[in-house]
Amino acid sequence: MNKLLNKKGFGTGPVFFTAISTILGAILFLRFGYAVGTLGFAGVILIVITGHLVTIPTALAISEIATNQRVEGGGEYYIISRSFGLNIGATIGIALYFSQAISIAFYVIAFTEAFEPLFNFVKENYDIILPRQVISIPSMLLLSLLILKKGANMGVKALYFVVGILFVSLILFFAGKTEYSTQSHIVTFSDNFRNFDNFFVVFAIIFPAFTGMTAGVGLSGDLKNPGKSIPLGTTVATVFGMIIYFFIIWKLNISASPEDLVGNQLIMAKIALYGTIIIPLGLAASTLSSALGSIMVAPRTLQALAKDRSFPVMFMNKSLAKGKGEENEPFNASLLTCLIALVFVALGNVNAVAEVISMFFMVTYGSLNLISFLNHFGSDPSYRPTFHSKWYISLLGFLMSVWLMFKINSFYALAAFALMVLLYLYIRNYHKERKGFEALFRGALFQLNRNLQVFVQRNNQLSKISGWRPSAICVSSTTFEREKAFDLLRWISYRYGFGTYIHLITGYFSNSTRKSSEKLMKKLIERANEKNGNVYVDTIISPSYTSAIAQIIQLPSVSGMDNNMIIFEFDKENNKNLKQFVENYALVNAGKYDTCVIGTTSKRINFKNGIHIWIRSIDFENANLMILLSYIIMGHPEWKKSKVKIMDVCKEEVKEETKTNLINLIQGGRLPISENDIEILIEKPDINIKDIINEKSANAGLTVIGFRGEQVQHRGEELFEGYDNVGDVLFVNAYHSKEIN
Repeated sequence: MNKLLNKKGFGTGPVFFTAISTILGAILFLRFGYAVGTLGFAGVILIVITGHLVTIPTALAISEIATNQRVEGGGEYYIISRSFGLNIGATIGIALYFSQAISIAFYVIAFTEAFEPLFNFVKENYDIILPRQVISIPSMLLLSLLILKKGANMGVKALYFVVGILFVSLILFFAGKTEYSTQSHIVTFSDNFRNFDNFFVVFAIIFPAFTGMTAGVGLSGDLKNPGKSIPLGTTVATVFGMIIYFFIIWKLNISASPEDLVGNQLIMAKIALYGTIIIPLGLAASTLSSALGSIMVAPRTLQALAKDRSFPVMFMNKSLAKGKGEENEPFNASLLTCLIALVFVALGNVNAVAEVISMFFMVTYGSLNLISFLNHFGSDPSYRPTFHSKWYISLLGFLMSVWLMFKINSFYALAAFALMVLLYLYIRNYHKERKGFEALFRGALFQLNRNLQVFVQRNNQLSKISGWRPSAICVSSTTFEREKAFDLLRWISYRYGFGTYIHLITGYFSNSTRKSSEKLMKKLIERANEKNGNVYVDTIISPSYTSAIAQIIQLPSVSGMDNNMIIFEFDKENNKNLKQFVENYALVNAGKYDTCVIGTTSKRINFKNGIHIWIRSIDFENANLMILLSYIIMGHPEWKKSKVKIMDVCKEEVKEETKTNLINLIQGGRLPISENDIEILIEKPDINIKDIINEKSANAGLTVIGFRGEQVQHRGEELFEGYDNVGDVLFVNAYHSKEIN
């Protein structure tokens, strides 16, 4: 005992006894008889097995996590907050704390049931109905005084004493015999399963008995070796408690009739040897030990929350985080916890919140299992626990937690989730600087993305089967001067495509340019966040624009498939970038890329005026890509009130055929373009097409025009100039014709 209580901290004993004393608590003495009487032996065995499909995976998950990282004060809260982030951790931690604090009141009120003979005696002899508070309030005050004066050391000493009484009462219970047990026949599983429609009603009553298995984890900050004590103490207590449950269910089933089991909540007193004394004493010991376990654990959860500044008032955080003495006893947190518990004890009945308490415990267990599963799935090299569970066991525990919440009480499950969402939003509001749970999900997402990319590469026919979609890349050195190329990528990648934006840093790779790249990368990510786009951003250091193009056309796409489109941009008022594109077009074409060149102005885009597509006779390969791109761009919310208009310039003799073909293309491709928005213009040799476009598309939000590779070679920059009256222009060249189906 002295070794366990030295200044270096507790050993495994307190973890085990805190957990087992809560497992073998009030529910065992007061409700197991009712459960067996209602469902029968097989029914309650099934309840215990079902409940342990949550608790055993959770015990294994805790054991695994505790052997991978140092679990400091706060137990379950510490594990969750260091995995999901402080905001999510605080949300679950606060709910967990209140569950633990109210549980103290629950156990103290249950403790008063041990004095039922006293209440009956007073009523029969003096005709006085004493309220339960006559016992519960003084008991709560004495318990509070014990913890506040002596701390966890005294709590652990008392815990050993009451657990000893608890086990003596259970031994005498098994030693007892009844007239029913001598007359009853051996019961099998098949003929002793009744009232199955009440299964989850009874499960909800019994489940709080299973929630004690993580009670010892809350002592993590007071343990000498949490990585050893938490796995061993928690796992052994969980398995040991389940075995005892099985034997108690069997003993109850053979010792009393279903009617007696349902009608007498202290039926164990009728069965046990010296039962009228030892069972009330055992009930008192079990409830007192459970209350002791909770009253030691809850303040430590609160203290850990305060140390992480989880509450909006700094004075509150500072006060509750403060410890007392060399062992940092959470005196202030214990005082507040005792006051909360005392309020509920004075109310006299916590049944109304008992199911909500179970819901918050379920959320905690589900979170712990999810953490274990994600760490397995993420295959993080830094996750190297010495105790190993299995990913499918953790996944089972998570799924069972969520499923059982809704099976127990759907309304309370939704209420619990709603409360936690509101609490999270509130915490996030005053802790905006804290990140969420993306750190834990990063590994899992990395693995999923890796597997998907390998799958797509191995099944390179996928794009042919599922249809074309853009995977566009853009490189530019004018990122922070002009934004419309980035905006184009945002529109393309919002729903249907993939977009990668690369900022070019001209120069040779060196320590200086690398540092510059890192700074600019942060600015790029900030801009991407501000614009709320699905664009992947990066930087590239290259001595010239040509070498940068040569590099990026060989880069794989973030989509897992090859990039198939490259975007260039130039300022129509100062088109020095246009020359760079013209000089590098042959290089891009060698990469088999579709090519887009966006000429921008300083004017804001008038989205409501829509997109104008100009199709000419030379655009037989470009036309479908121009239409598909316009449809994809229109899927972005910024274009939601606009529409696409198609202008096709053709010869007089093919006017009707051209319009019919366009209508069939639109209808067959199920594109949201009206026939009224298709306009056929007659090609006239004496009229420059640029003049027509300048006139008809002067107010368009975006004008889309096709071009061919040989035109770039022969006409160069002049091909893209002369559209002065038009706003932003997107020039499109398809490497090969696309199908609209």
